[in-house]
Order: sequence, then C-alpha cells, then structure tokens
Amino acid sequence: MTDRYEVVIGDGLRLAYQVSGPLGAPVLVLLHALGEEAAGWDEVAPEFARYFRVYALDLRGHGRSDQPGEYSFELMREDVLGFLDWLGLDRVDLVGHSMGGVVAYLLAQGHGERIRRLVLEDVPPPHPREPSTPAKPEEPTAFDWAAVLAIRGQVDDPDPVWLARMAEIEVPTLVVAGGSRSHVPQDGIAELARRIPDCRIVTLEAGHMVHNTMPEEFTEVVLEFLRPAVAGGAAGS
Repeated sequence: MTDRYEVVIGDGLRLAYQVSGPLGAPVLVLLHALGEEAAGWDEVAPEFARYFRVYALDLRGHGRSDQPGEYSFELMREDVLGFLDWLGLDRVDLVGHSMGGVVAYLLAQGHGERIRRLVLEDVPPPHPREPSTPAKPEEPTAFDWAAVLAIRGQVDDPDPVWLARMAEIEVPTLVVAGGSRSHVPQDGIAELARRIPDCRIVTLEAGHMVHNTMPEEFTEVVLEFLRPAVAGGAAGS
C-alpha cells in the first residue's frame, strides 16, 4: 500500500511524498525527472518496497508540492536535505532519474555522510550543450513551466564544479544508462561514471525512461546493487 503525505520545510515550502514498504526497513529515496512526479515510480516502487521503506518525493514545482517560482538543482538539493532532516532519516539509499540524478549527485558531493548507496539513472552529464527553448504545452501540466526553463538552463550551462567534484563522491555508486535510444549523451554518462571512485555502470537499451520502459530489468540491477543495504538491516523509518 502507498500512503501520501506532505511536509513543510525551510521557509515554509510544502513537499508532497509517497511512502510504501515496512517500517524499520532500510530507507530508499526516489527522485524523479523534470516534468515527472513521485507517481512516476509506481511501476517499480512495489518491488523496492519488498525490501525497503520507500519514499518518493514530488520535488519543488512538481506534482502536489509547492510551486514557489524559484528553481535550481541546488535548491532542490537543499529541499531533499530538509526532507531527510524533517523525517529524521540519517542515512538513506538514493535513486535519482535525470534531473533527480543531478540533485542526487550534488547531495552526494556535499553530504555523502547522508547516503549509503547512490543510483543515477540516465543522468545528464555536466557538459555544456547547445541551448534550445522547449514549446510550452497548451494543456495544464502537473508541474510549473518556470521549473522547466530554469532546470534546462542549468543543464545547458552547468557549473564546471559539478564535474570536477565527481571524484569527491565516496559512496558506492551505480549508474544505469539508457543506451542508444536515449537522447542523453551516453559517452558523457560513461565519463561521469569513470570520475566517481567507487562506481559501476550498467547499460539497458531502454531509452531515457529506463525504469518505465524496462521496469523488471531496472529493479533487478538496482536491487542487486543495493543488496548489502538490505542485508544490513534497518536504518530509519
């Protein structure tokens, strides 16, 4: 069963989240991609919840969380820290997809003590790219369009420090790449993985939405990687 809750962190920002899995199990936190929301993990969360207490967040500007109008990867990183603090979660396993993967590796770079193991799913490498302006949907969306423009701007012109600090990530890391069907440069993902000291990379020919396109394969490789955490017992609730 999945339960839905909200927390208020920082200066009054409301974050919505979904939780499933047994109390007392090791904690797994899922961070979604740009334009997605916590419900995007629904196909794989039940399998993870067999072994973990699973928390899937709606990051700021997405889903049922607040839309404050101010967006950046750094702000989202601080939001996740505030979420962990509010719930009293000391160390967690962390999975981030695309935008959520950037948030996750920034968290690992500065606050590695809060993470046991890190999974980055088809994460955009921090290399500059040719900017483009996406067309705003005509229909209402479950996310703030201002978040799309702000986050895409940072992906187009990332802080060079992000790449330089990959070597500071000390937690065991798994990179799941989407292969030739993904729009994300796979050579950049491979370079990112090489820079992280304790890292392995697995490619699933699924395209960018790996956990949606190949859910069974995705959960299999992630759970194999996280198995030491499962064996290690509880780390929060």
